[in-house]
Amino acid sequence: MMQTSDSLSDAPSGLQIRAQDYPRINAALDFIAAHWDEQPSLERIAQAAGLSAHHFQRVFTRWTGASPKRMIAALTHASARRLLADGASVLEAALETGLSGPSRLHDVFIAEEAVTPGNARNAGLGLEFALGHAPTPFGTGVFLVAPRGLSALAFADAGGEAEAEADLKARFPAAQFTRDDASAADYAMRIFGDGAGHPIPLVLYGTPWRRQVWRALLAIPPGETTSYGEIARDVCSIRASRAVGAAVGANPVSWLIPCHRVLASDGRLNGYHWGLERKRAMLAYEAATR
Repeated sequence: MMQTSDSLSDAPSGLQIRAQDYPRINAALDFIAAHWDEQPSLERIAQAAGLSAHHFQRVFTRWTGASPKRMIAALTHASARRLLADGASVLEAALETGLSGPSRLHDVFIAEEAVTPGNARNAGLGLEFALGHAPTPFGTGVFLVAPRGLSALAFADAGGEAEAEADLKARFPAAQFTRDDASAADYAMRIFGDGAGHPIPLVLYGTPWRRQVWRALLAIPPGETTSYGEIARDVCSIRASRAVGAAVGANPVSWLIPCHRVLASDGRLNGYHWGLERKRAMLAYEAATR
């Protein structure tokens, strides 16, 4: 007969603790989803969870990997960014997201993506990119290169290069672009040719949340796949699957940041910006060359 050690019989595991915390965390997440634009205090959110503020802060951070304040800031930033993109002023965006004024919104943007709301609203004003085309194993590559490294890589079928180019330019509509196919060819060779396997400098413009998801994508080994839910569990919480899907979809550097390795929970190919046929080809290419 198997005997259980007395030292283990009463000690709850980390999984048991997370399971016990779930009802309170669920209540807190529901409250934050409904009231984030009121910029609720820690005490208000803790009350919704039925815990003291001090205890709730520790439980919430342990369960989600982020503090309540950090989660509200992320929601505030995402909403304010949409408002600015739609033409709202900095003051209007601040007030609409429950902040007292532009200075508070400034602090949120600096913390989230190290730029001011004005810079974000200017949509890349002051940035300079080289943009060029080069052949790759997956069609024409459209490369967007910043002075310090690669910022974006798109793929296009014959005749679709202009559309892919417009897609990348739309991410920085106020930036300056110079056509440079030689630079694109150099990066194509370094990624797919004789230089493959060596480090590629990337210059990524994105929120800390998106960069966190992109780092998780980089951890998926070639020839293997994962799901949006598994990525969400790794970076925060399974409840963040939808937010993870948005961050994966916003990945600017195809292939190198391997969003093609993310599948639906049932294993289906879905959600690839440059076409499901290309995603299937990429997975087959990796499986054959692993």
